[in-house]
Amino acid sequence: MSYVGQFAFMLHPLDLSYVTDQYPITGILPDGILRWVLKKAPPITLSRITGVSSSSGEAEGHFVGCLLTSGQILRLPEEMVMKKIIAAGRLAEDLGAKVVGLGALTAVVGGAGRQLADNLDIAVTTGNSYTVATAIEGTRRAVKFMGYDLPAVKMAVVGATGSIGQVCAQVMAREVGDITLIARDEKRLRSLRDRILTSTGLSARIATDVRGAISDCDAVITVSSAVDALIHPQDLKVGAVVCDVARPRDVSEKVVQARDDVLVIEGGVVRVPGDVDFGMSFGVPPGTCMACMAETMILAMEERYESYTLGRDLTVKQVDEIDGLAKKHGFDLAGFRAFEGAMDEKELEAVRERARRARNSDSS
Repeated sequence: MSYVGQFAFMLHPLDLSYVTDQYPITGILPDGILRWVLKKAPPITLSRITGVSSSSGEAEGHFVGCLLTSGQILRLPEEMVMKKIIAAGRLAEDLGAKVVGLGALTAVVGGAGRQLADNLDIAVTTGNSYTVATAIEGTRRAVKFMGYDLPAVKMAVVGATGSIGQVCAQVMAREVGDITLIARDEKRLRSLRDRILTSTGLSARIATDVRGAISDCDAVITVSSAVDALIHPQDLKVGAVVCDVARPRDVSEKVVQARDDVLVIEGGVVRVPGDVDFGMSFGVPPGTCMACMAETMILAMEERYESYTLGRDLTVKQVDEIDGLAKKHGFDLAGFRAFEGAMDEKELEAVRERARRARNSDSS
């Protein structure tokens, strides 16, 4: 196989601890000075990525770092933030990438990748199409793991009228027997309900209040753009599955602390085909990555050097297509994540067992 696709993926530190863990010498600096240093620092090459390979394609690339924390990206003037992101994108170009993927909050600012794409000569993708595909697949597998039959599941989609929520709702409406669409705008909810009825024959319920609408649901996909958590411990039924795709999270951390009988996931971890070497650790098991990274690799392997997922517009067709390409190359869901950490089999089994006991206790 002679052709090797070239890509880059942009990372940024979520908080200062990511910097001090990676570069311990920076730990001697006061937080304020370290933030100032990050604000002034140029982008950096974090590592080289090799070994992404399937029978249908190969790819190699680099991680590039935009050295702003999540808080800085959210609070600094957008023009300043975009200059840093564009500089990191140009570093990706200089490294030979033909498509660059955007990680974490770099995928949110500047029109969700559009402004960066306007300033580069290479393709840009947020990776949201495959993120949605894996969130849906993760929900399917989690539902089955917790003992539910998908066609009989009562599903809710929180943030259903948003770009990601609409796609999740339309895809899941093809597979479940009952679905509730939840968002603030009732007019847009009715429009989405009508589209789902036309395309699937399923008559969805609509609601504007999260708490009352999810209390009897077996599974919830939540993708709102709310600033504060929407889902709290008392809102969920025993044994519920919640897939939280929102950033900031829609699920309060108190759910995990107080409700050990529900399964909360953040989509999934993706197994990368070949003998991949990322050149650094970023919080997932070896040989795996997040879906947004995987979408970038898939596009490189396919020689699809196009800005595949930009802005707020996602379609079911896009999600179905990238899911098909992922399967073609052997990318597959490898496990679940929750609150930035991978969940192991022991943790998952414990949740299922506690849910089973709680259900039995309630029925006795």
